[in-house]
Amino acid sequence: MTVSNREFPRALMPSPRARAGIAKRLAAATGAMATAAVAEMERRHAWFGRLDAEDRSWIALVAKGGIDGFVHWFSNPEAHSVAALFGRAPRELARRVTLQQTVELVRATIDVVETQIGELLPRADRPILQVAVWQYSREVAFAAAVVYARAAEMRGSWDTRLEAMVVDAVIRGEADETVLSRASTLGWRSTGAAMVVVGNAPEGDASPLRGQSVVEDIRSQLTRHGVDVLGAIQGDRLVLLIGGSRLTGGDAMVVGAPLSESEKTRPVNPMDLVAAIVDHFGDGPVVAGPVVDHLFDATASTRAAIAGHRAALGWPGAPRPVSSHDLLPERALSGDGHARRALVEELYQPLAAAGGGLLETVITFFDEGASVEVASKSLFVHANTVRYRLRRVHEITGYSPTESRDAYAMRMAITLGRLHGQR
Repeated sequence: MTVSNREFPRALMPSPRARAGIAKRLAAATGAMATAAVAEMERRHAWFGRLDAEDRSWIALVAKGGIDGFVHWFSNPEAHSVAALFGRAPRELARRVTLQQTVELVRATIDVVETQIGELLPRADRPILQVAVWQYSREVAFAAAVVYARAAEMRGSWDTRLEAMVVDAVIRGEADETVLSRASTLGWRSTGAAMVVVGNAPEGDASPLRGQSVVEDIRSQLTRHGVDVLGAIQGDRLVLLIGGSRLTGGDAMVVGAPLSESEKTRPVNPMDLVAAIVDHFGDGPVVAGPVVDHLFDATASTRAAIAGHRAALGWPGAPRPVSSHDLLPERALSGDGHARRALVEELYQPLAAAGGGLLETVITFFDEGASVEVASKSLFVHANTVRYRLRRVHEITGYSPTESRDAYAMRMAITLGRLHGQR
């Protein structure tokens, strides 16, 4: 990055010999300028004094290099690159000193240089150097912006890879203190409930880096509702980890409504959270795994969500999003042993243990074409007795035999329960 002679006003354009003389007199004053610049930084900015000694020394070195660079640049603008100025400091310094703070330091340094020029150099040199300082400071500001933009890009790429590593570790069941530590560096603050959501990646976002913009959009939307989000593109899938104390069920969420601090802690239905971001996924099913107690337990939610996403093809009319629990029949048919056990434990075994003819009534009701009257005749009981028992089944299991979707799951659970009992 250089500045040509044409940027000097013609009236102030010095000859090469005059410029060399000015540069020599300027070089003699650089030591005093650098010392005064650091003192001015400390006077103006309290945060500068709070930096550790090593960071302050690097900044002083950059300031001295900037003033020396001004001398070389003034001598020969075509041969001196302003961008090299920031190569003196370690890359980590960009993490501890923000771009805004860098601009403040540059401004303080330039002010000192202008003041020192007025005090230390001959009157004839001052107009030329004042214009040169303005031009040089502009190039320094541009160079600083480039440095921070590159640092932000590198940091973003690293954060994206780290986030993908955390998500992958959770999926593989390797969530431990190391994974939790990495997640915390990415902004994961939750120490409680967590869930996993799986769906197709958006069209054109099949790579982790391209898909990160989608994850950022989702994170921006959900963090306003008091939950944490990590996500990654894995193949053709978008996998999200959502965590927070709000994931315990509760009031419906009003999408886009501003929340007070007290509202951010109020329980919310997890499926409402997922419904708020479902449009960020690609076409196809979006499946939410069950809420677990901690990120360490998220493997169970991941397993259910992935199995549900794989089996969702068997239920074309499934809502979007859909919970992995609602896909238990399809998961069982696709070979998910956890789903088969869940159907037996949640439906068949409670009915068998309840007694009172509930299991027999459900089986007869299904076998007789879901007719209460016909089932009552087969059981030799009044029709109201059948209706009462069916209501009891609903109370015990949460499934209603008179609803087609629930009936489908119950019939499958009964078959699996019989096979389980036989084994």
